Amino acid sequence: MSFNVEFCGLTEVGELIARRAISSKDVTEALLSRIRRLDDELRAFARVLDESALRQAEIADREIEAGIHRGPLHGVPIAVKDLCWIRGVATAAGTVVHKDYVPARDATVVRKLIDAGAVLIGKTQLTEGAYSDYHPSIPPVQNPWNGDYWAGISSSGSAVATAAGLCFGAIASDTGGSIRWPSAANGVSGLKPTWGRVSRYGTFDLAPSLDHIGPVARNVIDVAAILKVMAGHDPNDSTTSVRPVREYVTDASANIRGKRIGIDPYWNSEDVDDWTQAALTEACAIFSNLGVEIVEVSFPDVRQIVADWTPNCAVETAVAHQAPYALHKEQYGAILSSVIENGMAVSGMAYQEILLRRAAFRGRVEALLSSIDAILTPVHPFAPLTLKTIATLGEQPELIAKLQRYTCPFNMSGHPTLVFPGGASMEGMPIGLQLIAAEFDESALLALGAAFQGATSWHRRQPDLSGARRS
Repeated sequence: MSFNVEFCGLTEVGELIARRAISSKDVTEALLSRIRRLDDELRAFARVLDESALRQAEIADREIEAGIHRGPLHGVPIAVKDLCWIRGVATAAGTVVHKDYVPARDATVVRKLIDAGAVLIGKTQLTEGAYSDYHPSIPPVQNPWNGDYWAGISSSGSAVATAAGLCFGAIASDTGGSIRWPSAANGVSGLKPTWGRVSRYGTFDLAPSLDHIGPVARNVIDVAAILKVMAGHDPNDSTTSVRPVREYVTDASANIRGKRIGIDPYWNSEDVDDWTQAALTEACAIFSNLGVEIVEVSFPDVRQIVADWTPNCAVETAVAHQAPYALHKEQYGAILSSVIENGMAVSGMAYQEILLRRAAFRGRVEALLSSIDAILTPVHPFAPLTLKTIATLGEQPELIAKLQRYTCPFNMSGHPTLVFPGGASMEGMPIGLQLIAAEFDESALLALGAAFQGATSWHRRQPDLSGARRS
C-alpha cells in the first residue's frame, strides 16, 4: 500500500476494498503488523486471531472480485470484546475461571459480523467479568494518548485498539458506563444502544438487565455502520426487540435543523470541572450554529438511581456467577468476589424496591424525552484521570458514584446513549460528551453526532505512537 491506512475510517476503508483500490488482505496484514509492534505495550488484545483473520480477508477479496459485496464492513478488520463467543476460540471474559472456555457457537453479534464479511482480527481485553477492575493476574490496558492516564474500564481494550489504529471498530459492552468511559478516555465514538436493540446471546453476563452490547469506532458514521449489522431481533435472545432495524448510516446523514437538545444547567455543572464545562458550552454553540434549538430542562434527580445501581448489579452478578463461584471462588479477584458476596446478601424486599424505582425512573426519563430529541451531558464530571488517581477503582465507592452520575442511570433506564469526542484537557487528553435519546431512537443520536463531527475535528485527532510511550 502507498499510504498509511490504520487511521482511515471504517466506511472509508470499506469503500476502498469494495472498489478494489486496496485489498482486504493487505489491510489486514498492515494492522497485524501494527499490533505486533504496539500491543505488547498497549495490551489491548487478549488474543490476536492472525491466521483466521488472514483467511477471512482472502475470502473477502475473492468474493469482491467475483462481484459479491456484503456491505460496508466487507473485508474490514474489526475487533471483538473477549466477552463474546467466537466458535472454537477461548473466551475468558477477563477472568481466570473462564480462561479455558471454548464455545461451540458464535455469539449472535459475532455471527452477524461474519455474515457481513467483516474480518475478525482479535479479541480485546477487559476487566474481570466486565466489572470495574482487572483480575490481579492480567496487566491493565494502556491509554494510547498517555500511559499515565486511565483507559476506562471493561471495554477499554476495544476503545484502545480502535484509538491506536489496531482495528477500524470494535464490539464492546456497557453495564454502567463501560462503552462510554473508554470511548471518552481514548477519543473515539461509542454507542450504548437501547436495551433489547442488540442481542446478548453468546456473551458472558455481568448483570443481564443492565448489560448492553454496542459498537465503538473512530467516528459516528462508522458506529452507525456497525450498529446496522449488530441490531435486530434474535430468536436466541427473547429480550431482543422485534422493531425493524433502521438504515442507520442513512439516518446519520439526516438534516438536524430544527431538532431540540435539552440541557439541565444544574446537573451538567454540579462538581463538573472547567475543562468539561467548556467542552459542553462549545458543543451547545456548535449545535446552535447547525440549527438545533438548545432548551433548558430539569432532569430527574439521579442520586437514588445511581445508589441503586450497585446492589442491582451485584444481585445479577451473583446469579450470573453462581455456579463457577461456588466451585472456584479462589480463582476470583478480590473486587469481583466482593461484588458477588454483596449481591448474595441483598434481600428480596430490597431488590424489589430497586426494581420499582427503576421502572419509575425510566418512565420519567421517557416522558422528558417525549418533548425533545436528545439530552446533552458530560460522560463524567472531570477531565481524564491519571492511573495514580484511579488506583484500585473498586475500592473507591465515592469515585465510582461520581463516574456513574451520567452513565449508569441510562443502564437502569435502558435508553440509548452516544459518546463522541468533544474537547481536550490542558494535558491534551480527550474529553467526551454524551447524548441520550428516547427508546429505540438511535437514529436521532447518530444524526446529531455525525453533524457535530462534520463541524468539528476532535474525532480526527490521533495519539502519537511513533516513539516510546510513558507508562
